[in-house]
Amino acid sequence: MARILVSDKISKEGLVILQSGGYEVVEKPEITAEELAKEIGEYDALVIRSRTTVSAETLSNPGKLKVIGRAGVGVDNVDVKTASKLGIIVMNTPGGNTISTAEHTMAMIMSLARSTPQADRSMHEGRWDKKKYVGVELYRKTLGIVGLGRIGTEVAKRALAFGMRVMAYDPYMSAEVVKRLGITQAGIDEICKESDFITVHTPLNDATRGLIGPAQFDMMKKSVRIINCARGGIIQEAALVEALKSGKVAGAALDVFEQEPLPADHPLRAFDNVALTPHLGAATSEAQEGVAKEVAEQIVDCLSGRVIRNAVNAPSADPSVLEQLRPYIDLARRLGKFVSQFAGKPVSQLRVSCSGAIADYPIAPISISALVGFLDPITESTVNFVNAGLIAKERGIEVVEVKSTKVFDFTNLISVEVVTEAGEAVWVGGTLAHNKFPRIVVVNDKFFDVTPEGFLVVIENRDVPGIIGSVGTLLGNRRINIGQMTWGRTEDGNEAITVINVDQEIRKELLDELTALPDIISARLIHI
Repeated sequence: MARILVSDKISKEGLVILQSGGYEVVEKPEITAEELAKEIGEYDALVIRSRTTVSAETLSNPGKLKVIGRAGVGVDNVDVKTASKLGIIVMNTPGGNTISTAEHTMAMIMSLARSTPQADRSMHEGRWDKKKYVGVELYRKTLGIVGLGRIGTEVAKRALAFGMRVMAYDPYMSAEVVKRLGITQAGIDEICKESDFITVHTPLNDATRGLIGPAQFDMMKKSVRIINCARGGIIQEAALVEALKSGKVAGAALDVFEQEPLPADHPLRAFDNVALTPHLGAATSEAQEGVAKEVAEQIVDCLSGRVIRNAVNAPSADPSVLEQLRPYIDLARRLGKFVSQFAGKPVSQLRVSCSGAIADYPIAPISISALVGFLDPITESTVNFVNAGLIAKERGIEVVEVKSTKVFDFTNLISVEVVTEAGEAVWVGGTLAHNKFPRIVVVNDKFFDVTPEGFLVVIENRDVPGIIGSVGTLLGNRRINIGQMTWGRTEDGNEAITVINVDQEIRKELLDELTALPDIISARLIHI
């Protein structure tokens, strides 16, 4: 009999589903990290929420563990890379907290508009401060939404019902989808300048960390109100504190923080015009029951040999076929992440082509993996092999998969091409070196040999002497170590592309310095 360990408290409805599958279910909601590492190999499945951390150390003796199910969206507390290497499936429950987080965001907006928490507190303290807490109406106010994924979209719908003017910034959302929602597409600077309320709903990654900082606060209206129910770190807390002190920001409502739990002496706790909640976005009985039932059903299906659903590191496929395709699935994900960050614009189509011997297999898992990789850097929640198609549809992206005969000189080739809304095509091709190691070999018809891992500096430049020297000198002077450098061109004297593997993240200021060098057209950082 298979055994399932539940290491966090989940709704009893989920436990009933696990038990009805005929499995031995062991509840240890207070288990320590050390105890979990010792016992985890005794179980076939592990069910967690946010309390349990499944690190590489936890998985050092995985035993018979086959699947980890997260009752929730984020899998930040799971070392997915280590689990994948061990062949352990990691599942989540995508969309489980969409409505609850959207509603919590609206509650925070209302609290800011009417000072509800402060008025309630004064009443409990025996006062009657009717004149002190004069609020503002949402009607005809401008709400700026940074990130228009599932949660951002639901917030937009609710704000429109209040009669608000809604502006949204999402560089990867098509103009057609935005127009259909009845909102205005805008740049981040435009949102900062025109919004009365600003709420963020992006993922936390290299592109969004510190997205709202001193420069953005300087652009904002006096009396703007700030809301964050997404991820701590998108808004720079130190900059927010200064904006609150100066009076530029009339109030803030925060559910997430750079450090959680929020330290007792954190300066945000000192402001009367700041509403704080302890990461309650998904904390509704409906959301908790829903994710518990959903993850339990997924675990039962997986252990029963049925379809694998909502896996963040494995598509649904016949196990034997999946084993053959696994390295190509990983390659496709890396190609998708590369082209997403390289294009950097809203796209209308993503096209995945497989050629060579690999085209004899079902290519759906490969195309889905490429789509997952493409969407991962640009969405606010975890993307997996089940919800990627729906997210693409919501964003107005058509997904096309093709079996091609165009292989160049490679036994197998996977290419991922995107077409921007302006009609520009950008594509990347990859293969496996020695049938094992992923490589990027083509970018926009220029040939390379790039290891798609870690931080890549991608430079578009004119094909003239001295480029490599000037770039290498600048990086060296800034103490940036180069792991690998490769370049490609089509014809002498035309534009070329240089790709550099570096050992650390490069800040925007250094990218700007690179772009300012003679004959450099652009420089961008890509993280895979």
